[in-house]
Amino acid sequence: MLIIRRILHGSSAVVLLLVSGPPSVAVAAPADAPPAVVGGERLGAAGVQVDAGAPALPKGLTGKSWLVADAGSGQVLAAFNAHAKLPPASTLKMLFADTVLPRFPASDVHRVAWSELQGMGAGSSLVGIKEDLDYKVEDLWRGVFLSSGNDAVHVLANMNGGVAKTVADMQARADELQARDTHVVSPDGYDMDGQVTSAYDLTLFARAGLRNPDFRAYCSTRWAQFPGAVDKKTGQRGSFGIANTDRLLGKYPGLIGVKNGYTTNAGATYTGAAERDGRTLLVTVMHPESSPKVYDEAAALLDWGFAAAGKAAPVGVLAEDGGARQEASQAPAARPVADRPDASAAPAAGRAANAAASGPGTATWSVVGMCAAVALAGLLRLRALRRRAARSGD
Repeated sequence: MLIIRRILHGSSAVVLLLVSGPPSVAVAAPADAPPAVVGGERLGAAGVQVDAGAPALPKGLTGKSWLVADAGSGQVLAAFNAHAKLPPASTLKMLFADTVLPRFPASDVHRVAWSELQGMGAGSSLVGIKEDLDYKVEDLWRGVFLSSGNDAVHVLANMNGGVAKTVADMQARADELQARDTHVVSPDGYDMDGQVTSAYDLTLFARAGLRNPDFRAYCSTRWAQFPGAVDKKTGQRGSFGIANTDRLLGKYPGLIGVKNGYTTNAGATYTGAAERDGRTLLVTVMHPESSPKVYDEAAALLDWGFAAAGKAAPVGVLAEDGGARQEASQAPAARPVADRPDASAAPAAGRAANAAASGPGTATWSVVGMCAAVALAGLLRLRALRRRAARSGD
């Protein structure tokens, strides 16, 4: 609480600030202020959003939500119910990979425990991991991307500290990406109450993931050999082939990846990326009227996007990665003074910066204290001047 006291001396006045209690809290925005739509107001509107001068959109689109964007510029070229909250199915594995993939070297070897293969939903897609066997991290990621294996997801999630921690990490990563439509409940995308995302958010996940060369390599792999069981007779470990379940990979010209998904509740979901003439486009389609149509509609929207790019004005923009901006802005000056060599010699400016870095409450307290000190100094100065004037007869 701030107590403001005005002390009068003749025609002059000094304001003295007396501080008591915790620092004041910043006033919130008016309750009736509408929340900003991530990516632009048009993306928050229902129905098709496209520039009036753009080429005609493909006919027969049935997806409940879809979006086409330029991966490089982030411009959204067209969208339909971009922020509609829908169940994600296995496309949520893009967020899982973007969150967890950088944490383990590809060559690391992990022995799978029985407990790591528990808790998967009935009917989950599996790559075929067995307990008490060793797997390289790179094999586990191929199981995630190619076979959409929930068993591979659960093993990696347990390596990351457990399913609950991984879900929290994924939600935090979604928040960094400004994916505000996403609520994570399971790391594999399996149908769970309250688990939703949007075409806009899935496109953000794909764009962020593709910046990682390993992510890009895994999602573009069409087939691979996966470690199998140990032959009881020979003692040798076998392997078996797995193929990417993305039906556009290897068929649509220039397709890079990224991830498909299907559950009864979510229907078919798909996010793809394709490159042509130096331009990379992203497309997301969610829950068309039938499962196979997700690929047909995604391909048609990619064709449209390449035809419209450079000709149609954007209707929105993909949000930038807040986590990347935070990392780029970090500097040694932000470290606490006590952690730096020769802390006692730190200049006053450094100490002030350190106080500000401690948090908004500390910064507010420091400002109030400085104001009080200035006011007190002014009061003492005024008294000295009046004594001097009295002695000189002025």
